[in-house]
Amino acid sequence: MELPQEFEAQARLWLGETRYGRLAVALQEEPSVSIRLNPFKSERAGLAAGALEGGDGPVAWAPDEGCYLKSRPMFTADPLFHAGAYYVQEASSMFLGAVMQRHVTSPVVALDLCAAPGGKSTHIRALLPEGSLLVSNEPVRARAQVLVENMVKWGHPDVVVTNSYPSDFGRLPGFFDVMVTDVPCSGEGMFRKEEEAVSGWSMANVVMCRDRQRDILREAWPALKPGGLLVYSTCTFNPLEDEGNVAWIAAELGAEVLPLDVPAEWHVEGDLRGCADALPVCHFLPGFVRGEGFFLAILRKSLPDEGGLTVAGAAQMVGPKKAKGKANASSASVSGDACRPWLLQSATFDFRVEGQRLTAFRSAFSRQLDGLCRAVKVIHAGIAVAELKGRDWMPLHALAMSSVLDVSAFPAVEVSYDVAVAYLRKESLTLPSATPRGYVLLIYGGLPLGFVKNVGGRANNLYPQEWKIRTSHLTPYSLKPVFPL
Repeated sequence: MELPQEFEAQARLWLGETRYGRLAVALQEEPSVSIRLNPFKSERAGLAAGALEGGDGPVAWAPDEGCYLKSRPMFTADPLFHAGAYYVQEASSMFLGAVMQRHVTSPVVALDLCAAPGGKSTHIRALLPEGSLLVSNEPVRARAQVLVENMVKWGHPDVVVTNSYPSDFGRLPGFFDVMVTDVPCSGEGMFRKEEEAVSGWSMANVVMCRDRQRDILREAWPALKPGGLLVYSTCTFNPLEDEGNVAWIAAELGAEVLPLDVPAEWHVEGDLRGCADALPVCHFLPGFVRGEGFFLAILRKSLPDEGGLTVAGAAQMVGPKKAKGKANASSASVSGDACRPWLLQSATFDFRVEGQRLTAFRSAFSRQLDGLCRAVKVIHAGIAVAELKGRDWMPLHALAMSSVLDVSAFPAVEVSYDVAVAYLRKESLTLPSATPRGYVLLIYGGLPLGFVKNVGGRANNLYPQEWKIRTSHLTPYSLKPVFPL
């Protein structure tokens, strides 16, 4: 890889010759491969970060759920990946989890502002205290659909996915206790993983990114309550986009930069500017850590001088509850009560019929959901439970992925690897002759994989058409599980 000359000159100024030399050598090496286990599912699948075949040690700042792999397997060929047992995530960005655990210890309403494809959102949702609500946002429609898929597979019910611009959240003053902003950046930290990051780099682009990041933060800032936490992160090395913007947030928007306690043995770098007023920030640099480039700082929004909302009280200030509209003609006489036994803790959910679809959303967050629906575009909320087919409810795939699915509510069949892959390809299946007719839950490796409708001689495959594995993605060599059962 030939690095841009202007980048080399700039990086030498930030790092000095010795540290830059370490970075430059590392950028010519192959990147590490790492995964993060899903705590809501991995135990049932018998997966543990410290005992994976093909594992290559834990991620230091996420030892319970993050681990490196010795090589990059064909994840598409692993049914456990599609069942949401783990997420393929770059190791440095897992540091967000350590920050969340340190600073978020009681239930919150949190926003991941730039969330697609979902790596940080799935991690945030795994670590938020129970009783918390996560809103994951992506302004680009196509990327928002990928985000929905990944959040559905992760399986936690207390998630809302939105498809809105940062300015839209400005209509929700003081709504969020925590705001995570992994803002679009110049991508220097991805140089050895993405060729386009190298070819598209320029100082003009760095400056443009810095200004766009400030616009994003300025527009969304009102939605963070006074006293709330802002996590600011990028995948770039550049102090213009990193330390410079953290200082700008503190001075212009009003915030305190909070300390980050990082063990020396992690080899994480601090403020790269070499100035007397160094900020408590973290840089993950290839050649220093086993991961890609990543920057993070955490700030607390200033409290008003007087009359401000408290941290605990502001989450409820979402305005009057929106009146629910009448059900349409096709669903006016239809109740979702028959589906309630499909969920664990079903009494804690509101069941809503909209058209032909039944969704379940935690009752405790209904007011927050109404506030969101007034201000931003909500494209997913809670659990899509079922769809009306004639007079019967057909269970949807999101129900199979949910951590609150009551597995005992359906006949279940444990399938082999070959049958699991055929299911993910959306092929017709034949189940054992003793399998009851009707809706059947397929299980692979201890985890629900999805539903079929058994009609006797065959089973109709209910896997989502838009998620199916394309045959061209797989070769005979790649058709093997990443984690043998």
